[in-house]
Amino acid sequence: MLTNKIVVVIADTAPVGVALNTAALLGVALGRHHDDTVGADTADGAGEPHAGMSAYPIPVLRASAERLHELREQAAARDGVTVHDMNQVAQQARSYDQFADTLSGTKPADIEYLGLGLYGPRQAIDSLTGSLALYR
Repeated sequence: MLTNKIVVVIADTAPVGVALNTAALLGVALGRHHDDTVGADTADGAGEPHAGMSAYPIPVLRASAERLHELREQAAARDGVTVHDMNQVAQQARSYDQFADTLSGTKPADIEYLGLGLYGPRQAIDSLTGSLALYR
């Protein structure tokens, strides 16, 4: 049984394209920072290779913008929980340098989160996100 868990939480007001992009970007960030999240490459019955996929199920949940702020703060305060976020500053930037420069001058209260990726001990992630609905 997996002792850690991954959850992606998307802003409930995000348009579908933004929500999909947010989930994809959070997946990349999670995979980069947590080596155990991506399984080994595999092969099909004909021997054709297939790149490794997530070794974890990843529920995609939804929350209000206000709840995303609260959830990020609560998750960051938990031991062993890693928070990855996608925000409006990143979405509007034309380059990573522009994003980093703009974010460095943005007050935390002014950041509009489009989504969060959470990784950590199953019990901690469940207690943080157990009341959230699936994104549909």
